[in-house]
Amino acid sequence: MGNDAQHRADQGIEIRPITRDELTVWDRAIARGFLRPHVAVAKEWREIIFEPGRMQAAFDHSDPTPEGPRCVATFLSFDIGLTVPGGARLAVDAVTGVTVNSTHRRRGLLSRMMRNDLEAARERGLPAAILIAAEYNIYGRFGFGPVTRGGGWRVDVLRSGGLRAGLPVHEGHRIDFVTLEEVRKYGPELHERWQGTQPGAIGRPARWWRVRTGDLDLPGFDWKEGFTALHRTADGTVTGLINYTVDEKFDGAYPDCPLNVRDFLALDQQTANALWKLAFSVDWVRHVVVPELRPDDPLPLLLNDPRGARPHEDDSDFTWLRLLDLPAAFAARSYPAAGRLVLDVTDPQGWTTGRWALETAADGTGRLVPTEDAADLALGVGALGTLYLGAETATRLAGAALLTELAPGVAARADELFRPTRAPWNPDSF
Repeated sequence: MGNDAQHRADQGIEIRPITRDELTVWDRAIARGFLRPHVAVAKEWREIIFEPGRMQAAFDHSDPTPEGPRCVATFLSFDIGLTVPGGARLAVDAVTGVTVNSTHRRRGLLSRMMRNDLEAARERGLPAAILIAAEYNIYGRFGFGPVTRGGGWRVDVLRSGGLRAGLPVHEGHRIDFVTLEEVRKYGPELHERWQGTQPGAIGRPARWWRVRTGDLDLPGFDWKEGFTALHRTADGTVTGLINYTVDEKFDGAYPDCPLNVRDFLALDQQTANALWKLAFSVDWVRHVVVPELRPDDPLPLLLNDPRGARPHEDDSDFTWLRLLDLPAAFAARSYPAAGRLVLDVTDPQGWTTGRWALETAADGTGRLVPTEDAADLALGVGALGTLYLGAETATRLAGAALLTELAPGVAARADELFRPTRAPWNPDSF
Protein backbone atom coordinates (compact mmCIF):
# COMPACT_ATOMS: atom_id res chain seq x y z
CA MET A 1 0.00 0.00 0.00
CA GLY A 2 1.40 3.41 -0.98
CA ASN A 3 1.89 6.19 1.56
CA ASP A 4 -1.21 8.13 0.43
CA ALA A 5 -3.42 5.02 0.50
CA GLN A 6 -1.98 4.00 3.88
CA HIS A 7 -2.70 7.46 5.28
CA ARG A 8 -6.30 7.33 4.07
CA ALA A 9 -6.75 3.86 5.61
CA ASP A 10 -5.31 4.98 8.94
CA GLN A 11 -7.56 8.04 9.05
CA GLY A 12 -10.42 5.72 9.93
CA ILE A 13 -8.61 4.20 12.94
CA GLU A 14 -9.21 5.57 16.43
CA ILE A 15 -7.04 4.62 19.40
CA ARG A 16 -8.52 5.29 22.83
CA PRO A 17 -9.31 3.73 26.21
CA ILE A 18 -12.40 1.53 26.13
CA THR A 19 -15.47 1.95 28.27
CA ARG A 20 -16.91 -0.75 30.51
CA ASP A 21 -19.66 -1.30 27.93
CA GLU A 22 -17.01 -2.29 25.37
CA LEU A 23 -15.49 -5.13 27.40
CA THR A 24 -17.21 -7.83 25.34
CA VAL A 25 -15.92 -6.62 21.98
CA TRP A 26 -12.46 -6.09 23.54
CA ASP A 27 -12.60 -9.64 24.92
CA ARG A 28 -13.30 -11.05 21.45
CA ALA A 29 -10.54 -8.96 19.90
CA ILE A 30 -7.86 -10.11 22.35
CA ALA A 31 -8.74 -13.78 21.74
CA ARG A 32 -8.45 -13.19 17.99
CA GLY A 33 -5.15 -11.34 18.43
CA PHE A 34 -3.66 -14.23 20.42
CA LEU A 35 -4.95 -16.75 17.84
CA ARG A 36 -7.24 -18.40 20.39
CA PRO A 37 -10.81 -19.56 19.82
CA HIS A 38 -13.26 -17.31 21.65
CA VAL A 39 -15.00 -19.98 23.71
CA ALA A 40 -16.98 -17.51 25.85
CA VAL A 41 -16.89 -13.95 27.13
CA ALA A 42 -14.72 -13.72 30.26
CA LYS A 43 -17.22 -11.26 31.73
CA GLU A 44 -16.42 -11.57 35.44
CA TRP A 45 -12.66 -11.56 34.81
CA ARG A 46 -12.81 -8.51 32.53
CA GLU A 47 -15.00 -6.68 35.05
CA ILE A 48 -12.48 -7.37 37.82
CA ILE A 49 -9.45 -6.18 35.86
CA PHE A 50 -11.19 -3.18 34.26
CA GLU A 51 -9.72 0.14 35.31
CA PRO A 52 -10.76 3.30 33.45
CA GLY A 53 -8.03 4.48 31.11
CA ARG A 54 -5.90 1.31 31.36
CA MET A 55 -7.55 -0.79 28.61
CA GLN A 56 -6.80 0.65 25.19
CA ALA A 57 -8.12 -0.44 21.81
CA ALA A 58 -7.83 0.53 18.16
CA PHE A 59 -11.18 0.85 16.41
CA ASP A 60 -11.48 0.81 12.60
CA HIS A 61 -14.37 3.04 11.55
CA SER A 62 -13.82 2.51 7.83
CA ASP A 63 -15.75 -0.80 7.70
CA PRO A 64 -18.00 -1.00 10.77
CA THR A 65 -19.97 -4.06 11.87
CA PRO A 66 -23.63 -3.91 12.98
CA GLU A 67 -22.25 -3.57 16.54
CA GLY A 68 -20.06 -0.61 15.61
CA PRO A 69 -16.44 -0.06 14.50
CA ARG A 70 -14.19 -3.11 14.41
CA CYS A 71 -11.84 -3.57 17.37
CA VAL A 72 -8.51 -4.40 15.67
CA ALA A 73 -5.94 -3.99 18.46
CA THR A 74 -5.85 -4.28 22.26
CA PHE A 75 -3.60 -3.11 25.10
CA LEU A 76 -3.89 -3.42 28.88
CA SER A 77 -1.79 -2.29 31.81
CA PHE A 78 -2.04 -2.28 35.60
CA ASP A 79 0.24 -1.34 38.48
CA ILE A 80 2.05 -4.05 40.40
CA GLY A 81 4.99 -4.45 42.80
CA LEU A 82 8.32 -5.73 41.44
CA THR A 83 11.01 -6.93 43.86
CA VAL A 84 14.46 -5.46 43.19
CA PRO A 85 17.85 -6.55 44.60
CA GLY A 86 17.77 -5.87 48.31
CA GLY A 87 14.10 -6.79 48.72
CA ALA A 88 12.41 -3.44 48.07
CA ARG A 89 9.16 -3.40 46.05
CA LEU A 90 9.16 -1.09 43.07
CA ALA A 91 5.73 -0.01 41.82
CA VAL A 92 5.79 -0.63 38.06
CA ASP A 93 3.45 -0.48 35.08
CA ALA A 94 2.66 -4.06 33.98
CA VAL A 95 1.85 -4.20 30.25
CA THR A 96 -0.14 -7.13 28.89
CA GLY A 97 -2.97 -8.02 26.52
CA VAL A 98 -1.08 -6.48 23.58
CA THR A 99 -2.49 -7.60 20.22
CA VAL A 100 -2.81 -6.22 16.70
CA ASN A 101 -4.98 -8.03 14.16
CA SER A 102 -3.00 -9.44 11.23
CA THR A 103 -5.20 -7.29 8.94
CA HIS A 104 -3.91 -4.09 10.56
CA ARG A 105 -0.19 -4.67 11.10
CA ARG A 106 2.51 -2.16 10.13
CA ARG A 107 0.30 0.84 10.83
CA GLY A 108 1.92 1.99 14.06
CA LEU A 109 -0.97 0.89 16.28
CA LEU A 110 1.25 -0.80 18.85
CA SER A 111 3.65 2.16 18.89
CA ARG A 112 0.83 4.62 19.57
CA MET A 113 -0.75 2.50 22.32
CA MET A 114 2.64 1.85 23.94
CA ARG A 115 3.59 5.52 23.94
CA ASN A 116 0.20 6.45 25.44
CA ASP A 117 0.69 3.93 28.23
CA LEU A 118 4.33 4.70 29.06
CA GLU A 119 3.70 8.44 29.08
CA ALA A 120 0.79 7.87 31.47
CA ALA A 121 3.00 5.67 33.68
CA ARG A 122 5.60 8.44 33.85
CA GLU A 123 2.91 10.95 34.77
CA ARG A 124 1.82 8.65 37.62
CA GLY A 125 5.41 8.67 38.87
CA LEU A 126 6.20 5.03 38.12
CA PRO A 127 9.95 4.40 37.62
CA ALA A 128 9.60 1.41 35.26
CA ALA A 129 7.32 -0.80 33.19
CA ILE A 130 7.41 -4.56 32.66
CA LEU A 131 5.95 -7.03 30.18
CA ILE A 132 6.34 -10.60 28.93
CA ALA A 133 7.45 -10.62 25.31
CA ALA A 134 5.77 -13.18 23.07
CA GLU A 135 8.34 -12.33 20.38
CA TYR A 136 11.91 -11.24 21.09
CA ASN A 137 12.33 -8.55 18.44
CA ILE A 138 9.28 -6.40 19.18
CA TYR A 139 9.90 -4.54 22.42
CA GLY A 140 13.55 -3.54 22.30
CA ARG A 141 12.62 -0.59 20.11
CA PHE A 142 10.49 0.75 22.97
CA GLY A 143 13.38 0.59 25.45
CA PHE A 144 12.57 -2.76 27.08
CA GLY A 145 15.28 -5.29 27.88
CA PRO A 146 15.02 -8.89 29.20
CA VAL A 147 15.49 -9.15 32.96
CA THR A 148 14.40 -12.66 33.99
CA ARG A 149 14.51 -16.10 32.41
CA GLY A 150 11.91 -18.82 32.51
CA GLY A 151 13.16 -22.37 32.71
CA GLY A 152 13.49 -25.40 34.92
CA TRP A 153 14.31 -29.10 34.94
CA ARG A 154 13.08 -32.53 33.94
CA VAL A 155 14.36 -35.02 36.49
CA ASP A 156 14.39 -38.76 35.82
CA VAL A 157 13.74 -40.14 39.29
CA LEU A 158 15.42 -43.51 38.63
CA ARG A 159 18.51 -42.14 36.86
CA SER A 160 18.98 -39.36 39.39
CA GLY A 161 18.63 -41.71 42.33
CA GLY A 162 16.35 -39.17 43.97
CA LEU A 163 17.47 -36.76 46.67
CA ARG A 164 20.64 -37.30 48.66
CA ALA A 165 20.11 -38.59 52.18
CA GLY A 166 20.63 -36.25 55.09
CA LEU A 167 19.74 -32.95 53.42
CA PRO A 168 18.98 -30.41 56.18
CA VAL A 169 15.33 -29.81 57.07
CA HIS A 170 13.59 -27.95 59.88
CA GLU A 171 13.44 -30.04 63.05
CA GLY A 172 9.86 -30.92 63.90
CA HIS A 173 8.46 -29.69 60.59
CA ARG A 174 5.34 -31.13 58.99
CA ILE A 175 3.83 -31.18 55.49
CA ASP A 176 0.09 -31.50 54.90
CA PHE A 177 -2.12 -31.55 51.83
CA VAL A 178 -4.61 -28.70 52.07
CA THR A 179 -7.97 -27.69 50.62
CA LEU A 180 -8.49 -24.91 48.11
CA GLU A 181 -9.95 -22.76 50.87
CA GLU A 182 -6.75 -23.22 52.88
CA VAL A 183 -4.66 -22.28 49.84
CA ARG A 184 -6.61 -19.02 49.53
CA LYS A 185 -6.14 -18.45 53.26
CA TYR A 186 -2.41 -19.15 53.61
CA GLY A 187 -1.05 -18.71 50.08
CA PRO A 188 -1.19 -14.90 49.73
CA GLU A 189 0.63 -14.20 53.00
CA LEU A 190 3.28 -16.81 52.22
CA HIS A 191 3.86 -15.35 48.77
CA GLU A 192 4.08 -11.85 50.22
CA ARG A 193 6.97 -12.98 52.44
CA TRP A 194 8.59 -15.00 49.66
CA GLN A 195 8.44 -12.13 47.17
CA GLY A 196 10.70 -10.03 49.39
CA THR A 197 13.43 -12.66 49.03
CA GLN A 198 13.34 -12.94 45.23
CA PRO A 199 14.52 -10.18 42.86
CA GLY A 200 12.35 -10.08 39.75
CA ALA A 201 9.25 -11.49 41.48
CA ILE A 202 5.94 -9.66 41.11
CA GLY A 203 2.90 -9.50 43.36
CA ARG A 204 -0.03 -11.88 43.13
CA PRO A 205 -3.31 -9.92 43.30
CA ALA A 206 -6.35 -11.54 44.91
CA ARG A 207 -7.69 -12.37 41.44
CA TRP A 208 -4.56 -14.48 40.78
CA TRP A 209 -5.38 -16.76 43.72
CA ARG A 210 -9.06 -16.95 42.74
CA VAL A 211 -8.30 -18.15 39.21
CA ARG A 212 -5.68 -20.67 40.33
CA THR A 213 -7.87 -22.17 43.03
CA GLY A 214 -10.98 -22.51 40.86
CA ASP A 215 -12.89 -19.73 42.62
CA LEU A 216 -13.08 -17.60 39.45
CA ASP A 217 -13.91 -19.10 36.07
CA LEU A 218 -11.78 -17.82 33.19
CA PRO A 219 -12.98 -19.21 29.83
CA GLY A 220 -10.11 -20.80 27.92
CA PHE A 221 -7.98 -21.21 31.07
CA ASP A 222 -7.53 -24.98 31.48
CA TRP A 223 -7.65 -25.21 35.27
CA LYS A 224 -7.12 -28.42 37.23
CA GLU A 225 -7.16 -28.61 40.98
CA GLY A 226 -4.02 -30.69 41.39
CA PHE A 227 -2.47 -31.30 44.80
CA THR A 228 -1.28 -28.56 47.14
CA ALA A 229 0.80 -29.16 50.27
CA LEU A 230 1.94 -26.63 52.86
CA HIS A 231 5.17 -26.85 54.86
CA ARG A 232 5.08 -25.70 58.48
CA THR A 233 7.88 -25.38 60.98
CA ALA A 234 7.52 -26.83 64.48
CA ASP A 235 5.84 -23.66 65.76
CA GLY A 236 3.20 -23.83 63.01
CA THR A 237 4.63 -21.11 60.75
CA VAL A 238 3.91 -21.71 57.06
CA THR A 239 7.22 -21.49 55.19
CA GLY A 240 6.54 -23.28 51.91
CA LEU A 241 4.04 -24.51 49.35
CA ILE A 242 4.08 -26.96 46.47
CA ASN A 243 1.32 -27.50 43.92
CA TYR A 244 1.51 -30.27 41.33
CA THR A 245 -0.46 -32.54 39.05
CA VAL A 246 0.32 -36.14 38.09
CA ASP A 247 -0.42 -37.55 34.64
CA GLU A 248 -1.49 -41.19 34.77
CA LYS A 249 0.85 -42.99 32.38
CA PHE A 250 2.01 -46.62 32.34
CA ASP A 251 4.66 -48.42 30.31
CA GLY A 252 2.86 -51.73 30.02
CA ALA A 253 2.38 -52.79 33.63
CA TYR A 254 5.02 -50.37 34.94
CA PRO A 255 4.09 -46.87 36.19
CA ASP A 256 5.76 -44.09 34.18
CA CYS A 257 3.98 -40.99 35.50
CA PRO A 258 5.29 -37.42 35.31
CA LEU A 259 4.72 -35.19 38.33
CA ASN A 260 4.30 -31.62 37.05
CA VAL A 261 5.20 -28.90 39.54
CA ARG A 262 3.02 -25.83 38.93
CA ASP A 263 3.94 -23.73 41.94
CA PHE A 264 6.82 -23.91 44.39
CA LEU A 265 7.49 -21.40 47.18
CA ALA A 266 10.06 -21.91 49.92
CA LEU A 267 11.31 -19.26 52.32
CA ASP A 268 14.56 -21.14 52.98
CA GLN A 269 16.53 -24.13 51.71
CA GLN A 270 15.47 -26.40 54.58
CA THR A 271 11.85 -25.93 53.55
CA ALA A 272 12.72 -26.51 49.89
CA ASN A 273 14.54 -29.75 50.76
CA ALA A 274 11.49 -31.09 52.60
CA LEU A 275 9.10 -30.18 49.77
CA TRP A 276 11.37 -31.76 47.13
CA LYS A 277 11.54 -34.89 49.27
CA LEU A 278 7.75 -35.07 49.10
CA ALA A 279 7.72 -34.64 45.31
CA PHE A 280 10.32 -37.36 44.78
CA SER A 281 8.52 -39.81 47.06
CA VAL A 282 5.13 -39.90 45.29
CA ASP A 283 4.20 -43.40 44.13
CA TRP A 284 4.18 -44.15 40.37
CA VAL A 285 6.24 -41.05 39.55
CA ARG A 286 9.10 -41.61 37.10
CA HIS A 287 9.80 -37.97 36.20
CA VAL A 288 9.58 -34.80 38.28
CA VAL A 289 8.97 -31.94 35.84
CA VAL A 290 9.64 -28.40 37.03
CA PRO A 291 9.04 -25.97 34.13
CA GLU A 292 9.74 -22.88 36.27
CA LEU A 293 12.58 -22.62 38.77
CA ARG A 294 15.09 -19.93 39.69
CA PRO A 295 18.08 -20.18 37.30
CA ASP A 296 20.56 -20.66 40.15
CA ASP A 297 18.36 -22.96 42.25
CA PRO A 298 20.44 -25.89 43.58
CA LEU A 299 17.87 -28.61 42.80
CA PRO A 300 20.13 -30.68 40.48
CA LEU A 301 22.87 -30.65 43.12
CA LEU A 302 20.46 -32.11 45.67
CA LEU A 303 20.25 -35.31 43.61
CA ASN A 304 22.39 -38.40 44.04
CA ASP A 305 23.21 -38.12 40.33
CA PRO A 306 22.72 -34.59 38.90
CA ARG A 307 22.99 -36.05 35.38
CA GLY A 308 19.48 -37.34 35.91
CA ALA A 309 18.24 -33.75 35.52
CA ARG A 310 18.12 -32.06 32.14
CA PRO A 311 17.01 -28.51 31.37
CA HIS A 312 13.34 -28.02 30.63
CA GLU A 313 12.69 -27.17 26.99
CA ASP A 314 10.87 -23.91 27.85
CA ASP A 315 14.09 -22.20 28.92
CA SER A 316 13.86 -18.64 27.53
CA ASP A 317 13.80 -14.95 28.37
CA PHE A 318 10.63 -14.07 30.27
CA THR A 319 10.07 -10.70 31.97
CA TRP A 320 11.25 -7.52 30.21
CA LEU A 321 11.83 -4.16 31.92
CA ARG A 322 11.65 -0.56 30.67
CA LEU A 323 13.22 2.04 32.95
CA LEU A 324 11.31 5.34 33.03
CA ASP A 325 12.81 7.24 35.99
CA LEU A 326 16.47 6.34 36.52
CA PRO A 327 17.12 8.15 39.83
CA ALA A 328 14.02 6.61 41.46
CA ALA A 329 14.74 3.10 40.18
CA PHE A 330 18.41 3.05 41.14
CA ALA A 331 17.76 4.48 44.60
CA ALA A 332 15.34 1.62 45.30
CA ARG A 333 17.73 -1.31 44.90
CA SER A 334 20.79 -2.25 46.98
CA TYR A 335 24.35 -2.82 45.83
CA PRO A 336 26.95 -5.38 46.98
CA ALA A 337 29.95 -3.03 46.84
CA ALA A 338 30.92 0.62 47.02
CA GLY A 339 32.00 2.34 43.83
CA ARG A 340 31.30 4.85 41.11
CA LEU A 341 30.44 4.31 37.46
CA VAL A 342 29.50 6.83 34.78
CA LEU A 343 26.94 5.67 32.22
CA ASP A 344 26.18 7.25 28.85
CA VAL A 345 22.56 6.19 28.24
CA THR A 346 20.56 6.42 25.00
CA ASP A 347 16.78 6.12 24.95
CA PRO A 348 14.57 5.80 21.84
CA GLN A 349 12.02 8.11 23.49
CA GLY A 350 14.62 10.43 25.02
CA TRP A 351 13.22 10.03 28.53
CA THR A 352 16.40 8.69 30.15
CA THR A 353 19.00 9.84 27.62
CA GLY A 354 22.04 11.46 29.21
CA ARG A 355 25.17 10.91 31.22
CA TRP A 356 24.59 9.51 34.68
CA ALA A 357 26.89 8.70 37.61
CA LEU A 358 26.03 5.63 39.70
CA GLU A 359 27.45 6.11 43.20
CA THR A 360 27.16 3.21 45.65
CA ALA A 361 28.16 3.03 49.31
CA ALA A 362 29.44 0.26 51.57
CA ASP A 363 26.08 0.08 53.34
CA GLY A 364 24.41 -1.07 50.10
CA THR A 365 22.70 2.19 49.23
CA GLY A 366 23.19 3.93 45.93
CA ARG A 367 22.06 6.80 43.76
CA LEU A 368 22.12 7.80 40.11
CA VAL A 369 22.73 11.47 39.38
CA PRO A 370 23.33 13.53 36.22
CA THR A 371 26.99 14.28 35.51
CA GLU A 372 29.26 15.79 32.88
CA ASP A 373 32.16 13.46 33.73
CA ALA A 374 33.66 11.18 31.10
CA ALA A 375 31.60 8.03 30.65
CA ASP A 376 32.80 4.53 31.55
CA LEU A 377 30.07 2.60 29.70
CA ALA A 378 27.80 3.50 26.79
CA LEU A 379 24.55 1.57 26.48
CA GLY A 380 20.88 1.76 25.59
CA VAL A 381 18.15 1.95 28.21
CA GLY A 382 17.11 -1.64 27.39
CA ALA A 383 20.58 -2.99 28.23
CA LEU A 384 20.60 -0.84 31.35
CA GLY A 385 17.34 -2.48 32.43
CA THR A 386 18.95 -5.89 31.95
CA LEU A 387 21.85 -4.83 34.16
CA TYR A 388 19.53 -3.24 36.72
CA LEU A 389 18.12 -6.54 38.00
CA GLY A 390 21.34 -8.47 37.39
CA ALA A 391 19.94 -10.65 34.61
CA GLU A 392 23.20 -10.38 32.66
CA THR A 393 26.73 -9.25 33.42
CA ALA A 394 28.17 -6.15 31.84
CA THR A 395 31.11 -8.28 30.71
CA ARG A 396 28.80 -10.58 28.76
CA LEU A 397 26.80 -7.69 27.31
CA ALA A 398 30.05 -6.06 26.18
CA GLY A 399 31.11 -9.30 24.50
CA ALA A 400 27.80 -9.33 22.64
CA ALA A 401 28.26 -5.66 21.57
CA LEU A 402 25.16 -4.68 23.57
CA LEU A 403 27.16 -2.10 25.52
CA THR A 404 30.50 -0.39 24.97
CA GLU A 405 33.39 -0.17 27.40
CA LEU A 406 34.85 3.31 27.18
CA ALA A 407 37.71 2.55 29.58
CA PRO A 408 39.64 -0.70 30.21
CA GLY A 409 38.12 -3.00 32.85
CA VAL A 410 34.97 -0.97 33.54
CA ALA A 411 32.60 -3.81 32.58
CA ALA A 412 34.12 -5.99 35.30
CA ARG A 413 33.80 -3.08 37.72
CA ALA A 414 30.14 -2.70 36.75
CA ASP A 415 29.60 -6.38 37.51
CA GLU A 416 30.86 -5.82 41.05
CA LEU A 417 28.22 -3.11 41.58
CA PHE A 418 25.22 -4.79 39.93
CA ARG A 419 25.68 -8.42 41.03
CA PRO A 420 22.57 -9.66 42.91
CA THR A 421 22.75 -12.17 45.77
CA ARG A 422 20.46 -14.49 43.79
CA ALA A 423 19.45 -14.62 40.16
CA PRO A 424 16.36 -12.56 39.26
CA TRP A 425 13.33 -14.73 38.61
CA ASN A 426 9.62 -14.34 38.05
CA PRO A 427 7.51 -17.52 37.93
CA ASP A 428 4.25 -15.71 37.13
CA SER A 429 2.81 -14.65 33.80
CA PHE A 430 0.45 -11.68 33.75
